[in-house]
Amino acid sequence: PPHRDVVQVLGENGPPPPFGAEIDDEGRIFARGTQDMKCVGMQYLGAIRALKRSGAKFKRTIHISFIADEEMGGRYGMRPFVHTAAFKNLNIGFSLDEGLASPTEVLPVFYAERSVWRIYFQISGTAGHGSLLLKNTAGEKLNYIVNKMMSMRAQELRKLENNPELTIGDVTTINLTRAGGGVQSNVVPPLLMVCFDVRLAIDVDQIEFEKKVHQWCNDVGGGIELEYEQKRPRVNPTPTDKSNPFWLAFESATNEFTFIPGA
Repeated sequence: PPHRDVVQVLGENGPPPPFGAEIDDEGRIFARGTQDMKCVGMQYLGAIRALKRSGAKFKRTIHISFIADEEMGGRYGMRPFVHTAAFKNLNIGFSLDEGLASPTEVLPVFYAERSVWRIYFQISGTAGHGSLLLKNTAGEKLNYIVNKMMSMRAQELRKLENNPELTIGDVTTINLTRAGGGVQSNVVPPLLMVCFDVRLAIDVDQIEFEKKVHQWCNDVGGGIELEYEQKRPRVNPTPTDKSNPFWLAFESATNEFTFIPGA
């Protein structure tokens, strides 16, 4: 399903202005959410309209859901909805994800997805006056954790840069997205927070990754609690061979197009 929610505006001014919905000479629209994911939602609606006009009939009902909190993991939208009787009564047999917008005539087909983990490190340490050199402070621990996470990020970046056959979906991405703590500038705080957005590649052992993160927390002296805003389990890739009748149906429907297996 496509989604209607978008990420926050980083700066009110352009160019182009985020709320302008301006169209350039090439017909491109610049506004919040045009690429992620309103353009794909428009394509869904356009496809449905074309099918209805053609009089096409299907063995199953086709539903399109426009969800409103995808960027935050669907915690208050799709996640509770799938547990309702209304959803179960739909008797869903197969679903398509949002996919990805394409600036060319090539439409990529995705059959696997990385696991999203958003990890908050709640870091406790010795508090006191800023004129002292206290031991076991939250700042020291934060520095250690950030260095470990960013070192792993650098490894994944090198892996991507050194292998032209890899794409961003083949590696684990790690990004520091939030940090906070402290009350005033001359006091060493008792608690600091740092958050990382992690997208685990499908070949990553999630249990071992989590053990490694916990080990880092212990190595630096403990006093660190982990909170997960999202912690998606690994999902096996969708088979793209004769064992999957849904894939065969999809492939046969695209035979009139130029089809690149594995795209």
